[in-house]
Amino acid sequence: MCYGYCMPARILLTEQTPLSVSGTLSDFSPTRVAAPRPPLKWAGGKRWQLPHLRPLWSTHSSRRLVEPFCGGLAVTLGLLPQSALLNDVNPHLVNFYLHLKRGLTISLVMTNNEDQYYAHRAHFNELLSDGKATSKEAAALFYYLNRTGYNGLCRFNQKGGFNVPFGRYARITYTCDFTPYREVFADWTFTNTDFEAVPLEPDDFVYADPPYDVEFTQYAKGGFSWEEQVRAAEWLARHPGPVVLSNQATKRIVTLYKRLGFKLTFLKAPRMISCTGDRTPAEEVLVTKNL
Repeated sequence: MCYGYCMPARILLTEQTPLSVSGTLSDFSPTRVAAPRPPLKWAGGKRWQLPHLRPLWSTHSSRRLVEPFCGGLAVTLGLLPQSALLNDVNPHLVNFYLHLKRGLTISLVMTNNEDQYYAHRAHFNELLSDGKATSKEAAALFYYLNRTGYNGLCRFNQKGGFNVPFGRYARITYTCDFTPYREVFADWTFTNTDFEAVPLEPDDFVYADPPYDVEFTQYAKGGFSWEEQVRAAEWLARHPGPVVLSNQATKRIVTLYKRLGFKLTFLKAPRMISCTGDRTPAEEVLVTKNL
């Protein structure tokens, strides 16, 4: 059974009081919608962007929402599309979401204990080595490691082993019953592939959040190089439907998206996770096309 502070998945009421990209109040009527909270801690989550994204999405909400770098699902759960195609290169993340779609419940013993953390981490890596990475047990362990590990990081060594150290939380609330996600995910498709292999339809609304253009890019084995940033930008520029993308506003990112004809808006992003301990706001760019 599940131990520690454990409860069913919580429902989050999100009030849609959006700002337009220019930073002024839009005429988009406030509403309230119910959705499960993002189930994982995730580096670079974009929940803070929802007031800027909702007015962009509101006139396109009949379209399919596509996220080629879906990460922690903060944006998709915040926008609640009827239809979505959600992709990530991290197979363990996608496996967890596929089990949530089936109605995951966890019986794993979960406590905020260092010895147990390293025992569960070792067992998770054993499952990966034994070809059982898509099992329900692997999904449950992935959730526990994410909630208990340092800063919610998801990091793998060159051999593909999960190597995030134990976190330092005073108290952790674990979720054991994820069945509320089953209904929300019913018409959402999850894939684990390179972003260019995502099967886009011409009228898809694409929200892309690739890893930041910074030195620390080990979100998955292999990282995300500058060449990948350029490839993603050029791929998105070819899409005939609406495109919204966010990234850190480095000089070369700004130059790249200006060259490709995107509209740029600059925002101050909260820095929730930092490998240096620096939590000062980071300048981020929100780029749009075909809106």
